[in-house]
Amino acid sequence: MLLAQNKENSFSQLGTMLPTPNVYRTASGAPGHAYWQQQADYKLNVRIDEDKQVLYGEGSITYFNHSPDVLDYLWLQLDQNVRAKNSDTYKVKTSSISDKMEVGSLMKLEPTFEGGFNIDYLKGDGNNPLTFTINKTMLRVDPEKSLAPGDSIVIQMKWWYNINDRMAIGGRSGYEYFEEENNHIFTIAQFFPRMCVYGDNVGWQNKQFLGSGEFALPFGNYDVKITVPSDHVVGGTGVIVNKDEVLSKASIERLKQAEKSLTQPVFIVTASEAKKAEKGRAKDTKIWHFVAENVRDFGFASSRKFMWDAMGVKLGDRNVMAMSLFPKEGNPLWEQYSTKAVAQTLNSYSAHTVEYPYPVAYSVNSKEIGMEYPMICFNYGRPEKDGTYTERLKYGVISVIIHEVGHNFFPMIINSDERQWTWMDEGLNSFCQFMAEQEMQRDYPSRRGSARKIVDYMKGDPSKIAPIMTNSESIFQFGNNAYGKPATALNILRETVMGRELFDFAFKTYCERWAFKHPSPADFFRTMEDASAVDLDWFWRGWFYGTQPVDIAITNVKGFAINNQNPNLVKNFEKKAFNSEPLEIFYLNNKKDYPTVYIEKDPSLEDFYTKRNAFKVVKADVEDHQNLLKKLDADEKAFLNAGKYAYELEFENVGGLPMPIIVEFEFEDGSKERQQIPAEIWRFDAKTIQKVFIVNKPLKAVHIDPNLETADINTRNNSWPRQIDNGSFKLEKSEPKNRYAPTDGENEMQRWKRSGEKI
Repeated sequence: MLLAQNKENSFSQLGTMLPTPNVYRTASGAPGHAYWQQQADYKLNVRIDEDKQVLYGEGSITYFNHSPDVLDYLWLQLDQNVRAKNSDTYKVKTSSISDKMEVGSLMKLEPTFEGGFNIDYLKGDGNNPLTFTINKTMLRVDPEKSLAPGDSIVIQMKWWYNINDRMAIGGRSGYEYFEEENNHIFTIAQFFPRMCVYGDNVGWQNKQFLGSGEFALPFGNYDVKITVPSDHVVGGTGVIVNKDEVLSKASIERLKQAEKSLTQPVFIVTASEAKKAEKGRAKDTKIWHFVAENVRDFGFASSRKFMWDAMGVKLGDRNVMAMSLFPKEGNPLWEQYSTKAVAQTLNSYSAHTVEYPYPVAYSVNSKEIGMEYPMICFNYGRPEKDGTYTERLKYGVISVIIHEVGHNFFPMIINSDERQWTWMDEGLNSFCQFMAEQEMQRDYPSRRGSARKIVDYMKGDPSKIAPIMTNSESIFQFGNNAYGKPATALNILRETVMGRELFDFAFKTYCERWAFKHPSPADFFRTMEDASAVDLDWFWRGWFYGTQPVDIAITNVKGFAINNQNPNLVKNFEKKAFNSEPLEIFYLNNKKDYPTVYIEKDPSLEDFYTKRNAFKVVKADVEDHQNLLKKLDADEKAFLNAGKYAYELEFENVGGLPMPIIVEFEFEDGSKERQQIPAEIWRFDAKTIQKVFIVNKPLKAVHIDPNLETADINTRNNSWPRQIDNGSFKLEKSEPKNRYAPTDGENEMQRWKRSGEKI
């Protein structure tokens, strides 16, 4: 009964676990002939009041109903309401009090910030007020008449909200305040009411935003005007269409130079210009005008502290602009690495997914944050005041830039539903990030993607591990579940299960099919199988729907030399085996206690069996061998005379998650040979299997998963004979708990400077 249950869990087809294919989404994983999606175009005018830290906005949404359905109401997202004092986000968080608490930690238990949208009005086409209802982070609009298929509606709106101090209460967007200079860096997103996705497979995606599950948004065109102090530099989604009004002639000329510079960034706003600007505070304002086509969202950053550098990235017949905005506090790290990390991301992701279609990609420095929007992202990382930094911080900065710029592909282009399936966004992106990092530097210390990096999570407390296929707001260990495990799974799929050629073709096919569309998990699973001819249902079931770990043990090895019945070889083998047998203890003790035994005292007890040489070749042995050879054909004779060895290996699936078995044979002469058994070997017995291997040499040892590529949680049972773990340890001070902090002591660069050493 247990066997049948294991078979059902491991190798039965996903079947009804996936939605039924239809005219919108096919069984192959491609969009169907009747696939449709909605469109939302935005015209927005926003203004930042730097003194009050308030954002004021007004504008319009033109919503197009491309669905076959009549829509009686429309849903919009009010994500800033997650910061309202009555937000469920605060209510559903567990909390506790300790004997000693910081004031800030205690204050966070009771929200004091006056957050959330304040809606002044919503109006329709004829300037008539629209009826609307706010339900926490969602807003329902009731049009004057239902929206029929093919119709559109214009929603005019006016709103404002208090911008949050991210250093005090966190958040994906907000401001950072520099008290000594009385300056700010604004990183602004979710700053306007945004249309929810209405789709063929979910209806309205109006699940409340609790803080973790990110955003599901329709594509559209954006026309955005941003009013800020005139000494600010602004970067945003899209292209600046009024450069002559907001940039100096020198900056405009530098932008032209940067587009042609494909190897080194060019400064558009220099360090000296930024330092001069941050010493003052303009009273007048400028309007920065951005236009973006076919994007799902809009974000921007604004500050007088920004330096700005850029370079061109050759993609096809276009030069895409890779850009960075950063304050002096980000140097020297950001000047050296940021824009080149953007360029590396665009090149690597374009090769593995789809060619980056947009004209620009910004990386913006902002303390303690990593967040993404179309064509722009906000990234943490600043060195010490003396310009030194830890190795950990350096790679952390590069990695977060690659990751956040990579989000342009997932989900900004391949537009999955983040509110429901975080892994389709973070997991696929973390996998591509891993490839981009490894293509940037051979020994790059990637945080996620390598099979060995997920082992600790997978062997952890099962009650705190949820399947990858869990809603974003209900995930245990968010980073491991949504980022690490799916990234590792895809890396194992690419390197071990499918091979790079099949995987890369199928993965790119998925990306091309669903670029600028709304894919679901089933579309990904089906496309990967359809484009590769590899049945992966067992893999999706184990890695994405299950929580069992990988732990495959080798439990026994039986070895046999293949007997070709050549009497000389056979007798020699038998003699060698006899002489290698260990002497049992009673025999050794008897030789000592009884120097002479009975037969040695009485030779009359001797007979044929005590006198013969059991290892001597006799005439009958030769005749028997010749008679055997007469019965064999040429191929059989060649096989017998090849001197091969047969070994029966027994494997146990201790962890429960079936995986390919990668076997490395270590021979007595020191050479090695590797063989891989597909995961399907477990389909008839999910617990224990035996497999016979024919090899050309005698074995010394057998190892499984020798390169640690399956995320096996227990490598102690991966060798036969069992091996002693030889390792070492050292005493050291632990890393700082805050991964955004540069260091809590002297870093390596400072130690070298103190020592006077040169690289």
